[in-house]
Amino acid sequence: MRNALPLFLLMASPALAAGKFTPPQGCEVFMTVQHSDCQVSQHYTCEGEPKGDQWSVYEGADGPYYMSRIDSETRWIESHDLVTPESDKLGTETDPASFSGLLESGRDDFDFTTESSNGEVRRYVGHDKLTGRKITIDGIELDQTEFDLQTFAADGSLLHRRSGNQMISRDWRLFFSDTEHFENAFGDKEDTVSRPMTFAFPGDAGFLSARPQFGCDQMMTDAGGIIPAAYQPGAAP
Repeated sequence: MRNALPLFLLMASPALAAGKFTPPQGCEVFMTVQHSDCQVSQHYTCEGEPKGDQWSVYEGADGPYYMSRIDSETRWIESHDLVTPESDKLGTETDPASFSGLLESGRDDFDFTTESSNGEVRRYVGHDKLTGRKITIDGIELDQTEFDLQTFAADGSLLHRRSGNQMISRDWRLFFSDTEHFENAFGDKEDTVSRPMTFAFPGDAGFLSARPQFGCDQMMTDAGGIIPAAYQPGAAP
């Protein structure tokens, strides 16, 4: 039996009506993105929050499952699993993620911790680097990046490592996933692909759509194609 979501999360969570996404009260969606692996993401900002902060909600074939908040430098502020009660928040930062630094120098290194609602502390160490390649998807120009990210337990033991390519939008200050190699401390390995396919803005067909459009038939026979919900695209997990 599933645990109930905490009251604060129920109040802040988005809603669905007739296949459309409805953001929390006081928030405004600026973009809906369809992804290649049976996912659709909604991106929005909320009144009363620091300038540059933004939220994203990821939905699969069974509905919303992940919600996260980043700041203007793409620092991971908090995230919530919409299926279980688990949440994570930013902890200490030895080297904060810096989107501005990535654009200015072509590389950003980061080193920070997170703390989950069950008390688990994890450390994330890695970097993002611009490759110099431009990619145009649905008329939107994005910059390709290379990334490497290692995750450690509180005792310093390596939990897993992710590496591959991602894409960034300079205008929206967002990361989007692309190709990824994942391996954990037990030797399990997996290669996945998840790319944005279409971008919809207010007034566009598909804006606020809560139904994934691409790759869902394939996902039914290949469950390994979706990056686990615990991982946030971009510099943060």
